Amino acid sequence: MAEAHQAVAFQFTVTPEGIDLQLSHQAFTEIYLSGVHSWKKRIIRLKNSVLTGVYPASPSSWLFVVIAILATMYTRSDPSMGLIAKIQEHLPVSQSMSTQCQALLSAVLFSTMLWLLLIFTMRLCLKQLLSYHRWMFEQHGKMSNTTKVWVALVRIFSGRKPLLYSYQGSLPNLPLPAIKDTVKRYLESVRPLMNDTEYERMTKLAAEFESGLGNRLQWYLKLKALWAANYVSDWWEEYVYLRGRSPIMVNSNYYGMDFLYVTPTPIQAARAGNSIYAFFLYRRKLNKEEIKPWLLRSAVPCCSYQFERMFDTCRIPGTLTDTVQHWQDSDYIAVYHRGRYFRLRVYQAGRLLCPREIEFQIQRILDDPAPPSKGEAKLGALTAGDRIPWAQARMKYFSSGVNKRSLDCIEKAAFFVTLDDDEQGMMGDDPAASLDCYAKTLLHGKCYDRWFDKSFCVVYFKNGKNGINAEHSWADAPVLSHLWEYTLATDCFQLGYNEEGHCKGEVDSSLPRPQKLNWEIPPECEEQISQSLAVAQALADDVDFHVFAFRDFGKGKVKKCRVSPDAFIQMALQLAYYRDRRTFCLTYESSMTRLFREGRTETVRSCTNESSAFIRALEGGEAADVCRRLFRTATEKHQNLYRMAMTGAGIDRHLFCLYVVSKYLGVESPFLKKVLSEPWRLSTSQTPIQQMELFDMVNHPEYVSCGGGFGPVADDGYGVAYSILGEDVINFHISCKHSCPETDAHKFGTRIRKALHDLIQLLSPNQKEPNKTEESRPEVKKDL
Repeated sequence: MAEAHQAVAFQFTVTPEGIDLQLSHQAFTEIYLSGVHSWKKRIIRLKNSVLTGVYPASPSSWLFVVIAILATMYTRSDPSMGLIAKIQEHLPVSQSMSTQCQALLSAVLFSTMLWLLLIFTMRLCLKQLLSYHRWMFEQHGKMSNTTKVWVALVRIFSGRKPLLYSYQGSLPNLPLPAIKDTVKRYLESVRPLMNDTEYERMTKLAAEFESGLGNRLQWYLKLKALWAANYVSDWWEEYVYLRGRSPIMVNSNYYGMDFLYVTPTPIQAARAGNSIYAFFLYRRKLNKEEIKPWLLRSAVPCCSYQFERMFDTCRIPGTLTDTVQHWQDSDYIAVYHRGRYFRLRVYQAGRLLCPREIEFQIQRILDDPAPPSKGEAKLGALTAGDRIPWAQARMKYFSSGVNKRSLDCIEKAAFFVTLDDDEQGMMGDDPAASLDCYAKTLLHGKCYDRWFDKSFCVVYFKNGKNGINAEHSWADAPVLSHLWEYTLATDCFQLGYNEEGHCKGEVDSSLPRPQKLNWEIPPECEEQISQSLAVAQALADDVDFHVFAFRDFGKGKVKKCRVSPDAFIQMALQLAYYRDRRTFCLTYESSMTRLFREGRTETVRSCTNESSAFIRALEGGEAADVCRRLFRTATEKHQNLYRMAMTGAGIDRHLFCLYVVSKYLGVESPFLKKVLSEPWRLSTSQTPIQQMELFDMVNHPEYVSCGGGFGPVADDGYGVAYSILGEDVINFHISCKHSCPETDAHKFGTRIRKALHDLIQLLSPNQKEPNKTEESRPEVKKDL
């Protein structure tokens, strides 16, 4: 308990001679430095709030306006047209103030009001400019004169050196589509999935809804769209994520992988030391808002609000609905190892520990021989099982005493870390199979060695590999991917390791040991832990995964065929699914709506009349020219749907919100009920690399993440995540369930490979089929 004694600033003992007071100068020094560090952060937040509040202007522009007004007054002209005199008449000042001082004060007040009016006008103009989306529908590389003028105006009104949240007040609200437009697009999207009888019935339901109940629901939705910044996001977070009562493990969470072919160091503690330090460097940049806003075409800003809850955030279970709680900066992380939970402080006297010191502390945890407390080892299974039992157990067994203190420590930590005793990655005699195992481990682990409620958990394996697992309600994958890219790049290219594979730097041996958390788990709670573990284990065992890097060609060759790489891959997935099941299915592709304030995602329905016509022609043996023409029509249709989804003209979020309104009003809609009950048997998502400048794909192509994946959305369907790396690599993460006899992740992966080759052969008939390279290249361990 040495660390407990060090935390006590003073001790006193009452004796017959008086009070014996003992002061700890070290503790007082740490308290002082921590206070200074805390005040620095408050000042930075205040400064950023001011800079963001006046953006796109700057505080210095206020001084410029004041000087300009005073200068014009000095020339005996009145730029205020009498307003300064009016302000002077009504100033509540003392009689002792001279007339000249009153005039000066009135001029400053007028200047300030004029400055604020200019800021409001600039924001309003920028908001109107950002509501223009025709640029997105123009052919790539061919910009109209209107768009050129628009880009110039956006850059003029955008100001200089924006902070992360500078654009938030200028982003337009998500537009609400008309009922008739959404219904029309929906009917078009389901036509290839229904026979004539089914389609006729759905058309009738849609017409009844559009002419009747739909207008009433739309009226309420219009009110919300006028009042709220985003008419979708709060309901999407609550009803899609937080109100779900089934396990969030597999069903909702997702993961990200380490470098595929390289392990920077084989030392587990060293890898943790560098990357944990990099996480906190990112958090520091996040708090200072030094992360650059994401700009499309280097001009159009995207919403950054999802970054706010990245760290120090936890999902809290409830019986009816969960909640997401966010705290201010924690100075520690929660660590799990061999059934024990630890609290590891990464700040000492207001100073962030260096990577070598964090490695030293992690090694202390790895070497700690203490056994787990009774019931502690598999406690995390509560977060992996059904939500209601976890909420009830939390209220009954973790609402007071030592259990509450330890639970608070985990939930309020900056993030969660698991030190895994297994080795993972591409290795052994069957590298492909080991990669599949790596994916499954990152998604669900042992079902009790992650804290699935935390915003994200980082896993460090025995051989130096790592990975990340994220809870989905607080943000979408591109936001976490931004953090993960920064961490991987900083770990290897900025921090690095010494010749022995350890972190660089010196160690302060006087650092207090990591604190092991204590628990008092009663037998009834242990029983609930066992039940939650059984539910989670059955779910995890049912997941089938296949991960592979497709290296035969990439987006470089696809773009030479003048086709969008994303549309090309989506057509390949449609072709692979049709060959697998001899039918088409409702297909989900995730698109972002971050061009709007608080935007998250929208659905692109990738299975269209055009794509199904192309696939029928290709599989029916039609002439190559006919197939090529149909293929280009299908990809152009897909691109148009993607753009419409990004600009607020999607289908599914609008119908979802109409359904929520109907539930609030207590009315039933056969049309909406049918729409929302349709299963997504093919759920797809692309996670692009956002910070290519951090990686050197030419000299070090192996230093790039393998991407990430998620579990299947439908019990009889597939989940497919893909990432396009550089010009020559496409990574695929395929998931499905063993319990469905009609799905097989490896078989579907083979069909995807075949579909990709068939499509490129169709578009490039004069080129020879490339020799298939072995995606399971041997892994190398190297330092930079």
